[in-house]
Formats: sequence, structure tokens, C-alpha cells
Amino acid sequence: MKKNLSKLFVMTPVTVLIAASMVGCQKEEAEQSAGVSPKLMADAIHSVLEADRTVYTKKVITRLVKEEKVIKASEQFEDDKALPLPAQMFRFGSELVAEKDSGFSYSLQSLWPINKQNEPKTEAEKTGLKYIADNPGQNYYTEETLGGTNYYTAVYPDVAVAPPCVDCHNDHKDTPKTDFKIGDVMGGVVIRIPL
Repeated sequence: MKKNLSKLFVMTPVTVLIAASMVGCQKEEAEQSAGVSPKLMADAIHSVLEADRTVYTKKVITRLVKEEKVIKASEQFEDDKALPLPAQMFRFGSELVAEKDSGFSYSLQSLWPINKQNEPKTEAEKTGLKYIADNPGQNYYTEETLGGTNYYTAVYPDVAVAPPCVDCHNDHKDTPKTDFKIGDVMGGVVIRIPL
């Protein structure tokens, strides 16, 4: 009987390890079948959007407009034979994504918009934009229901990364705020993912 008990105790740790690995595999399979979390997806999308926006602002607008003065950037870029502003490039991209029904949407908004179409419309947008303005470096995450659809909504700070950002916003005829500096939160990127 003692031999049988010792076999039981020897086997028990092995059984526990096997059971634990089975539970771990089941958990991993469940997570894989559930897909990527909305937060992770929103954060990844924002990383790409932020990089593209920063590169366009620093490598194209700053260099060609401010430093080398080869061309200007203008809201009326087609009439003026100029470059579109970074906010316009951002909006053009978001419009193309919307046309493709990509499973998410994004927009550029601000508590101090130059273009009124960029002011917050939902409570989540208003709360998120205020939060990121009051908490530099922080993002805002929530869920909201719009038109009967539940969304995961994320708001990320849109920061002045180069002198053209600050100059354009501070000097624009329709600006409600004239004291932006490099590094200031000028608005936010709102990303929505249907749940």
C-alpha cells in the first residue's frame, strides 16, 4: 500500500503539470479565437496614423515649406498649386478608410478647431478631448453607442510636432486659440471600432 501511495504522490505533480499546461493551452486557444482586443487594435492603428502624420509634417511640410521654401502649403492647395495641410492629408486618409468599410474609423478633432467640422460631437469625444488636454501623454478609452451600434472609442493626443503646426494654428484667421507651443496637445485622434 505504501508503494501505491508513493506512486500517487509522484504522479500527482506530473498530473498537475499536465493539467496546468492543458488549461494554459485552452486559455491561449480561447484568446486566439477571440482575436485582437479593441484597445490593442486602436493603439496599433494610432501608432501608424501618428507616424504618418509626423513624417508628413516634419519631412515634407517643414522641409519644403519652412526650410527650403520650395512650395507652400494651403487649405486651398488645389487652387494654389500647393501642398495639402497635414490635417487635410489626415482627413483624406480617413475618408478612404471609410469608403473601404475597413472595420474602424478615425478622425482628427479639437476643443479649439480651426475647421468647425473637427469639433467634438458626442459626449465620448468631448470627455476624451478634455481628458487628453488635461493629462498630457495619456490616452482616453471608453465605449459608446451610436446609431444602435456599440463602439470601442479611443482618443489620443494630437501634439504640435513642428513649427508649421504651431504657426498655422496660432495665425489662422478662424483660430479660437493663439498660444500653442511645440509639444502642446492641439486636439485628438478619435478611433472607433465596432464591438
